[in-house]
Amino acid sequence: MDLLGVTQQLSDREHERLLEVRELVQNKIRKQSIEYWNREEFPAQLVKLLAQQGLAGLQLESCSHLLRGLIHAEIARADISLSSVVGIHNELVVGMLDELGSEEQRARWLPKLTAFDAFGAFALTEPEHGSDIAGGVQCSVKRDGDEYVISGAKRWIGMGTFSDFTLLWAKDAESGELGAYLVESDRPGFCATKIEHKIGLRIIQNADITFDQVRIPLANKLPGASCFSSANGLLMQSRAWVGWQAVGAMMATFDICKAYALERQQFGQPIASFQLIQQSLAQIAGNLSLCLSMMSDIARKQERGDLQMVDAAMAKSTATRLARESASLGRALMGGNGVVSDFEMGKVFCDVEILHTYEGTYEINSLIVGRALTGVSAFV
Repeated sequence: MDLLGVTQQLSDREHERLLEVRELVQNKIRKQSIEYWNREEFPAQLVKLLAQQGLAGLQLESCSHLLRGLIHAEIARADISLSSVVGIHNELVVGMLDELGSEEQRARWLPKLTAFDAFGAFALTEPEHGSDIAGGVQCSVKRDGDEYVISGAKRWIGMGTFSDFTLLWAKDAESGELGAYLVESDRPGFCATKIEHKIGLRIIQNADITFDQVRIPLANKLPGASCFSSANGLLMQSRAWVGWQAVGAMMATFDICKAYALERQQFGQPIASFQLIQQSLAQIAGNLSLCLSMMSDIARKQERGDLQMVDAAMAKSTATRLARESASLGRALMGGNGVVSDFEMGKVFCDVEILHTYEGTYEINSLIVGRALTGVSAFV
């Protein structure tokens, strides 16, 4: 649903590419993902299909930021969990290695990553530090001869249970400087444990990871990640990406609710004929159109290279807030059928709750906007 014609801004070739992705995820991902979501299971076979469509290397694809964003939205439209897999993989792993890694690190890992023949994990958040992680990193690294020794813990690390390596942000025990290190998952002292019983994004495997005197060679340090400002650029872009996820969630909400309203009969007629149902559909469509337009403007700023953190924070907080509102309307519109994953709306409803919180909580992103508006920080 694109009432404002945002996709018309694409070239013919990019529009064709978008339709190819839409056909794949709607026909071979959307319904097939439900049982994986129910079981909290990673769908390796579905991920292979995404790789065949070139989506493991989307970050390096020569295309407009608008097309890249719309592709992320289309994946979320089919399944928000898998859109998180594709997004984190591209934005925070492939993107980080490409921008901040050494020539040897890029040569070794990028060919495998861009085919989903390998996975990486981005490890910044810690058990006691989430929103305040910029100044709260406790995971430490100390040089010992020709090796680094890493100690500490990370939490909520996507793909952490099966990744081939972790891109770890840690503090130098002597200098206090923050840097990034590539830690292979088979090194002694590395332990990843799956976080279970999540209410949403159940397909993506989040992990608690501990590093017990893990040793890595000096060459495993990422040369481009010498301070936290290196992470800021990545986090800014990933927050904008979550805005596209929220657009996809609203697309899914509208798709599911419109089809249900036309099919569901009550009092001898389709519920689509009821005024309250039409009002909910109109509100969902309005939220979607507003956010799709906003995200197309964000894409234009990315093309010009002048995207700022306040832009990304506003996009993430606004889009996820309206996606949450839309999902609530959709769940209520479907009554009892809206609370089970079989009818999809319950699945979207739960996944949107996670979008509202991860990649910078709604509240923290709102305060970033507030700081830009007033010049006064509400947090350190």
